[in-house]
Amino acid sequence: MRIKIIGGGPAGLYFSYLVKRQRPDFEVTLVERNPEGATFGFGVVFSDQALAFMAADDPETHDAILPAMETWRNLTLDLEGERIDIDGMGFAAIGRLELIQILTERARSVGIEPRFETEADDLSRLDDADLIVGADGLNSFIRGDGSEYGTEMPQLENRFIWYGTDRPFDTLTQSFRRSEDGPFNAHHYRYTPTLSTFIVETDEDTWQAAGFEGMGEAETKAYCENVFADVLQGHSLITNNSYWRRFPKLSCKSWHSGNHVLIGDAVHTAHFSIGSGTRLAMEDALALAKAVVLAAPDDIPAAMEAYEAARKPITEKIVRAANTSAAWYEDFASHMELAPADFAYSYIQRSGRMDDERLQRLAPEFFATYSPHWNADAAGGQA
Repeated sequence: MRIKIIGGGPAGLYFSYLVKRQRPDFEVTLVERNPEGATFGFGVVFSDQALAFMAADDPETHDAILPAMETWRNLTLDLEGERIDIDGMGFAAIGRLELIQILTERARSVGIEPRFETEADDLSRLDDADLIVGADGLNSFIRGDGSEYGTEMPQLENRFIWYGTDRPFDTLTQSFRRSEDGPFNAHHYRYTPTLSTFIVETDEDTWQAAGFEGMGEAETKAYCENVFADVLQGHSLITNNSYWRRFPKLSCKSWHSGNHVLIGDAVHTAHFSIGSGTRLAMEDALALAKAVVLAAPDDIPAAMEAYEAARKPITEKIVRAANTSAAWYEDFASHMELAPADFAYSYIQRSGRMDDERLQRLAPEFFATYSPHWNADAAGGQA
């Protein structure tokens, strides 16, 4: 079987490795438009159990990635200087470049040499492949205009910009601040002992009032550093293709068309507020590899159906939660008006997946400290 993979991010690299490891006789080619070692972004975050799927199915890669990850047990909310710790919300993070380097070496370990600086711009050049995998992200060349896949891609209203910083934070922290122009929030977490991701978000009215549309990169960075000066504590923000954007809610009714199939951000997106995008991409890769190698190695249509049947329901459930979480952020300014205890409860409930029983089990210290405030508020509202 001849397989061509477009895109050398986590999804494409991991799929190439998994397939070739199990079927050395397959001819697997991976092309990536960027040079080796060039990647956008800083760290990627996982829940503390997000690599469990890999531990069971691919312990070698799991064991290669795990030592490079930063881990912590608590999540912190910082509401204009009022800090609230939520225990039991464990996370792990790794630099995106380091993750890609590890997965590149895994691919090379089974005989795949990724073709960097190679542009995929003509589908006719891929005609000799039995299977073409679009792992080429949001602006997927393989997906094209999306008509074959029933693609929808509305955008959220808020603006966000992705930075790094040389201040390492103890936990994944959500910081909420006000400038003279309006409200801001920042999602930040360390991904090495000395570096952190720092995502700044604001609503459209504030973005306009601050004049970001006419600002250059340096002025924008300086503005954000000023808003979060007390959070950064003298450290600087670091740019890397850092520009304001709106989050695209990409979904596809079908994940394959003929012998073309999509994985990762080429087929779905999950809002960064739940930290599942890279995990979903790698789980897609694992499911597709299983379908191709085990379910129907000689029947591509059957393999595509098996892949989509296995992954689509799971992904849609997570994406629904991500969209619910994103809706909370779209209106985060109104939540900032709440008292800290109520704000924390609103935040922890934002995805619709955390009832009180589960919260008490996962975060007993947080629940014991703050639930009396919620109960008192509820009693007061009923009186």
